[in-house]
Amino acid sequence: MIVITGATGNVGGELVRLLAAAGEQVTAVSRRPGPLPEGVRHALADLGEPGGLKTAFDGAESLFLLVAGEDPQAVLEAAVAGGVRRVVLLSSQGAGTRPEAYAHPVAFEDAVRGSGLEWTILRSGGLDSNALAWAEPIRAHRTAAAPFADVALPSVDPADIAEVAAVVLREGGHEGRTYTLTGPRAVSPRERAAAIGAALGEEVRFVEQSREEARAQMLLFMPEPIVEGTLAILGTPTAEEQQVSPDVQRILGRAPRAFADWAARNAAAFR
Repeated sequence: MIVITGATGNVGGELVRLLAAAGEQVTAVSRRPGPLPEGVRHALADLGEPGGLKTAFDGAESLFLLVAGEDPQAVLEAAVAGGVRRVVLLSSQGAGTRPEAYAHPVAFEDAVRGSGLEWTILRSGGLDSNALAWAEPIRAHRTAAAPFADVALPSVDPADIAEVAAVVLREGGHEGRTYTLTGPRAVSPRERAAAIGAALGEEVRFVEQSREEARAQMLLFMPEPIVEGTLAILGTPTAEEQQVSPDVQRILGRAPRAFADWAARNAAAFR
């Protein structure tokens, strides 16, 4: 059995569908119920409360783990007690490029490496689905706002992360490896807004925010260290953060999906 945490999220939901379609026995773990494929078991649990994970992990062989909660050691101890042998952690590229700002995912990576389990770490760049933050203003007045309008980064499609995770969870040969997952090319916020407009068949006007405007907005739903780290990546990325990683191509045998593909598949969210 494979346990998927964050099973109703952008990555987890797709991963559950892929594994169920492949005939795997899947337990979907989330804090709230959501639609699941037929035959998938649901466990209502929270990574922030590791004591409640025992039922979810019992009988599992593999675990797809998000960075969530404050006690990764307790989560992994619950996984070991449930019989888990392999863990795949969805971390952040920032854990490698800016560990001082991304201490939370670094702590999870350290715990996974020291767990005694077979482990693989997936370090994701920014997600294409972060553009869903524009859904309401694009629906309302065909406008998208973001800082650093022309700074390009190779964001990754959540569906590609899910496909990579499905391969790593089901196949051997990935133990002890850390993969960085990006899209096929660096794309700026202005270009992302234009791609959504093309998917809608209407112009989407782009408005560049100041760094302080963006910071105030992000602090409403993100801790300050993550906000500062994120703004640093968005505004002054390192060469490594702007580089396209070969890992999606290496694992899936095809190029990663472009942002325009994501926008076309998700156009309904912006109508």
